[in-house]
Amino acid sequence: MRKRVAVGALALALGLAAAPLTAIGAQQPAQYQKAAAQAGKVIWEDNFDGSAGQRVNSSKWNTETGDNFGNNREHQYYTDSAGNAALDGSGNLVITAKKENPANYNCWYGRCQYTSARINTSGKFTTTYGKVEARMKLPRGKGIWPAFWMLGQDIGSNPWPNSGEIDIMEFLGHEQNKVYGTIHGPGYSGAGGVGGSYTGPNFADGFHTFAVEWAPNSIKWLVDGNVFFQTTPASVNGNRWVFDKPFFVILNLAVGGEWPGYPDASTQFPQQMLVDYVRVTDTSGDNGGGGGGGNPGVVKSGRVTGLGGKCLDVPWANSASGTPIQVVSCNGNAAQNWTFYTDGSIRALGKCLDVSNSGKADGTVIQLWDCNGTGAQKWAVSGANDVVNINADKCLDIKGNTSADGTRVQLWTCTGAANQKWNAFV
Repeated sequence: MRKRVAVGALALALGLAAAPLTAIGAQQPAQYQKAAAQAGKVIWEDNFDGSAGQRVNSSKWNTETGDNFGNNREHQYYTDSAGNAALDGSGNLVITAKKENPANYNCWYGRCQYTSARINTSGKFTTTYGKVEARMKLPRGKGIWPAFWMLGQDIGSNPWPNSGEIDIMEFLGHEQNKVYGTIHGPGYSGAGGVGGSYTGPNFADGFHTFAVEWAPNSIKWLVDGNVFFQTTPASVNGNRWVFDKPFFVILNLAVGGEWPGYPDASTQFPQQMLVDYVRVTDTSGDNGGGGGGGNPGVVKSGRVTGLGGKCLDVPWANSASGTPIQVVSCNGNAAQNWTFYTDGSIRALGKCLDVSNSGKADGTVIQLWDCNGTGAQKWAVSGANDVVNINADKCLDIKGNTSADGTRVQLWTCTGAANQKWNAFV
């Protein structure tokens, strides 16, 4: 949702979708995704259990009122009325948009034409990282714009877009089989947000689950468990990545705006967004409650193979810091067993895959080093199987394009060549 600036058409064709970068291991087998979700600890949730007509739990949610300061040129007035947001007695929150103005509300454009609701968890719950999901049935109609999203908790002192925004799900009521996921930050906000879309069934016909899995240096979007887009710091084209701090959750149903357009004769009222639950799961693996703290969680372990099927290897299993990394024939020993973590590090023998001296030049040595959390040890994988050092925005490369045993690996400008392609977990 574009909170502070006007919204035009989303800029979704930034060249990122062709080979989006994702944190190491994000493209996991479906069965591993399921197991990881089951193993996570739920740190916050609302199942909206209660009697019909009951308002949302005020210990969990704030109810916003007003016309959203005219942002996005929306036409609704958000109220605190149970007529716009209440439980249905069957385990759902119902947010209702109506064509009405029972209290003579004034909006930025004059007398308001519609009422609706917007709720948030600011000051009551925030999370840094984790799986944030909701199961919802969406409304329909031209000019109908529901959203499930997040804003940086520091927005009051660090105005949007510097505070950051994660749009988990946005939906345009006239495109009933498509949802959008986007991030906004400094240099990539409004129509310049970085995002993707998912085309599926008619989302107004039944319930579906919308989620992000958010880790250090990685956010990926899912619909009904299907990953459809991923971002990393490399995705924001040299701008500042602002997604390593607390964010709060928002649900709202807007009416009208520069992006969705405005209701017309075909739009029927009232329109309702039903929310079965909102849930946040700690996926950090540290059981610390809240994600992002303590030790990083393990994503997956196994061999990493490149050109000629040769394995990424620590020579002679030497765990000394500064040992240069090579490729050799796969032999199954510990020097070829790499573990990928949610913090973007790749580790073997208890140490991290590292770019020597945090270098960015072509030909910089790739080595083993004590894990220190610096950018020299942050890696991502593209959809085209490039392994990219995020700090340098360059690829893990086999020198000389040869698969001979003992060939060293290096940092190099990504070219798409075969000596920069890697298969993990084989």
